[in-house]
Amino acid sequence: PCLIAGQAQCTLTRSPGAQCFLRHIGGTMGSEPGPVQIVTVCKEDHSFALDTEALGRVLLAPEVRDKHVVVLSVAGAFRKGKSFILDFMLRYMYRKKHGEEWLGQDDEPLTGFKWRGGSEPETTGIQLWSEVFLVEKSDGTEVAVLLMDTQGAFDNQSTVKDCATIFALSTMTSSIQIYNLSQNIQEDDLQQLQLFTEYGRLAMDEIYLKPFQSLMFLIRDWSFPYEYKYGLNGGREFLDKRLQVKETQHEELQTVREHIHSCFTSINCFLLPHPGLKVATSPAFKGQLSDVAPEFKKELRNLIATLLHPNCLAEKEINGNKVTCRGLLEFFKAYIKIYQGEDLPHPKSMLQATAEANNLAAVAGAKDQYYKNMEKVCGGDLPYVAPASLEEKHHFFLQESLHVFSSTKKMGGQEFCDRYRDQLEAELVELWQSFSKHNESKNVFSAFRTPAVLFVLVCFLYVLSGLLLFIGLATIALICDCVLGLAMVAMLTWSFIRYSGKYRGLGGAIDQTADVILQQVNTSLSFELCVCGQPSDVYVEILDPSIVLLDMPWI
Repeated sequence: PCLIAGQAQCTLTRSPGAQCFLRHIGGTMGSEPGPVQIVTVCKEDHSFALDTEALGRVLLAPEVRDKHVVVLSVAGAFRKGKSFILDFMLRYMYRKKHGEEWLGQDDEPLTGFKWRGGSEPETTGIQLWSEVFLVEKSDGTEVAVLLMDTQGAFDNQSTVKDCATIFALSTMTSSIQIYNLSQNIQEDDLQQLQLFTEYGRLAMDEIYLKPFQSLMFLIRDWSFPYEYKYGLNGGREFLDKRLQVKETQHEELQTVREHIHSCFTSINCFLLPHPGLKVATSPAFKGQLSDVAPEFKKELRNLIATLLHPNCLAEKEINGNKVTCRGLLEFFKAYIKIYQGEDLPHPKSMLQATAEANNLAAVAGAKDQYYKNMEKVCGGDLPYVAPASLEEKHHFFLQESLHVFSSTKKMGGQEFCDRYRDQLEAELVELWQSFSKHNESKNVFSAFRTPAVLFVLVCFLYVLSGLLLFIGLATIALICDCVLGLAMVAMLTWSFIRYSGKYRGLGGAIDQTADVILQQVNTSLSFELCVCGQPSDVYVEILDPSIVLLDMPWI
């Protein structure tokens, strides 16, 4: 009795089990069973949304919410028959508990999770079957079994982030993850599995055990039974060879295999034969067993029994603690919130990741050349360089470094590379500012600018106070004496700060005050000298001894 929501179609109403099932659903759920969309993907902005209300209707039913949950999920590339296999699992779950021949009649269409032939994707996001199956294990405990269908990866509308998020979410929330592959396990399949599981592991809290539970490689259309026999035993032998870590392997290949072993508590493989040409090529195929190859039906029986036999069901665990249906709802909420945020890095395609690494390497090389060239001019213990000369060197080395970046062969196209050129230019400007400050710190006279300004101010106020006292303006002279005292205290404080290295904020404030005084005096002198018709450029800088000695050749 497999019904799709929204369809009034029932293919198994003639069986007693089907009738019992319909009565059960009508009494508890209030609607026909079918796939429930719990995670949707917005194709416009590639965001994810969790339908907590729909998920709650499935997981919080009174008879299941406190049961330990078993979640069986199927994931993999699109148009590889994931929903097709899940619908046979539905048949098993509904019929086996009534002791029926679960595989069905030869002319019986296959219904349940929506599927069809063709090249275009069908399932989007993540779907759950609306009924949770209660199964009694051999030890007498009753567990709740959920079947999960996922969007196929690598279609023409999904980004790498979309695929990684869907796969990671299904792996994080399932106790048995079926990785659906076609014909063989290729190296890129393992690399994609490594990326997706790592993306899932990033989203999880600190894990003391292996983060995920059971993984089964389901190899569809296996064409080499003379090497490895169909089924679980042949699959184990084949998988052992594929995931074997050898000393002769490249480090990259070893890392992929070690990562996969470190992520799952158990890993299996099942080799499934091709279902037949009519299944693959006939647009009229609706799942009827008469068109399915006999060897496929035989191995399909073994596969479903291997996965769904009561003694083979593994409850969902997180950090060694078994999860109930109610708890699974909370984990879904927590995980989807993480993937809706920006805390996780965005996974990239191989080309994008390689192009990014290639351009970053070119940026690093060009930046390193600029740094070394500037170090030879003003770095370390080298003497002070006149600012104009240093800036000239900076512009020369900047253009040289940009040329190095441009001449390096890079991937990603011109527009992509231009972004990294802009990044390089910004980083070189930051380096230039750092070198400029370092060079300025070597100027012996600039270190005495603040005390020189304060000393001149003290002397000026002392003379001014004497003159004011002489002409009888004692009150104003007293104010000058107070300001003079403050200037002397500031000068002594500045000396203590420079000596001890303490109270650097106060020292910076004194330096800023001295700079403001110097700037005001320079402005006033400039104005006066300009009014008098004098060449102000020569005289304005007399108050700055560092500039006087280094930039005034007429002395």
